[in-house]
Amino acid sequence: MSVLRAAWAIAAKDLRIEARTREVTVSTGLFAVLVVVLTSLSFFVDDLTARRIAPGVLWITITFAGLLAIGRTWAREREHDAMRGLLLAPIPRPAIFLGKAVGTLAFVGIVEALIVPLVGILFHVDLVPRIAEIAAVLGLGTLGFVLTGSLFGAMTVRTGSRDLMLSVVLFPLITPALLAGVVATRGILGGEPVAETFAWLRILVAFDVVVATAGYFLFGPLVSD
Repeated sequence: MSVLRAAWAIAAKDLRIEARTREVTVSTGLFAVLVVVLTSLSFFVDDLTARRIAPGVLWITITFAGLLAIGRTWAREREHDAMRGLLLAPIPRPAIFLGKAVGTLAFVGIVEALIVPLVGILFHVDLVPRIAEIAAVLGLGTLGFVLTGSLFGAMTVRTGSRDLMLSVVLFPLITPALLAGVVATRGILGGEPVAETFAWLRILVAFDVVVATAGYFLFGPLVSD
């Protein structure tokens, strides 16, 4: 079986499970909404201050909700030793990495579709005029975050403190993507020229390419006994 066909089969499996249980999207969605609401009640002072802190609130919410989604997605493979079954299946191991990343990206995308309008409403930020740029920044930043999390999420499946281990490993690695995403989003909401946004988009694209390439070649050795 080819890498792409196997990856799609694994992603489709995760999506079917989620369609039946709604475990990941509901839990991460409620968590994300709670974070946005609490931060808006705590930090909202005036419209100018709101525009300055909205990018940070948005990306902090996405990061922690995404971490929750990644951890829960890989925890499913821990149950009934499903991870061993995937490793013994006659498929390329990079397909597991790509398939889990596609499934997690779909879950995080659903959460983002919920919290982005909520941030705009609660922080009095008009997102519509530059929604395409915001979507591009969020998409590229989330992709790099999910790819990195999928690469190291498998490594923590068989550890007792997997959530703590995933956080310790993941956050230093995704720092470049988070910084670029926050600064780009701040510039968009602050009315900076489109050229400034494209400069940060190039950084995010480079980060995504590096992580995707590293994941493709390193996933097998990382999950080997």
